[in-house]
Amino acid sequence: MKLGRLSKFYYLKFLRLKGDPKSLAAGTAIGVFIGLTPTMPLHTVAIIALTVVTRTSMIAAMTISWIVCNPLTYVPIYYFSLVIGNAVTPYNLSWEKIKAVLNLLLSHPGLGPSLQALANLGFEAIIVMVVGGCILAIPFTIASYYFSFLMFAKIRKKRSEKHILK
Repeated sequence: MKLGRLSKFYYLKFLRLKGDPKSLAAGTAIGVFIGLTPTMPLHTVAIIALTVVTRTSMIAAMTISWIVCNPLTYVPIYYFSLVIGNAVTPYNLSWEKIKAVLNLLLSHPGLGPSLQALANLGFEAIIVMVVGGCILAIPFTIASYYFSFLMFAKIRKKRSEKHILK
């Protein structure tokens, strides 16, 4: 019951965002991209940096990132990043190694221990996971931009029509 209410809350919060549809859609795409990359302790920092540089909606990016990357989706994101990364890079990384780090990250030890756990994986593991995560995220990022742009443009049109009628 609580999960349903929480989902509806974030969905409505997302729909009520105001601003330029292009900025909101680009923020959404950034949030989806960052949310689908296996860089959990750095999501917020990456979203802030990218939205500031691109002048897009930070609120849309943060909101959609929380929706995309949550305790229910951590394991599938990391797993598919691993599979894709192992397929496209010359390195090979085992799921057991990733699972141990993921369990540590899920215990919320703080930024320092999280970064240390990721660094202990080694350079090859980080390459496998980041490359795999980026490839995983690209189609969802493109789709989210177009769908959210259409949605925000439609919402903006309805709001302007409603404003004219008053």
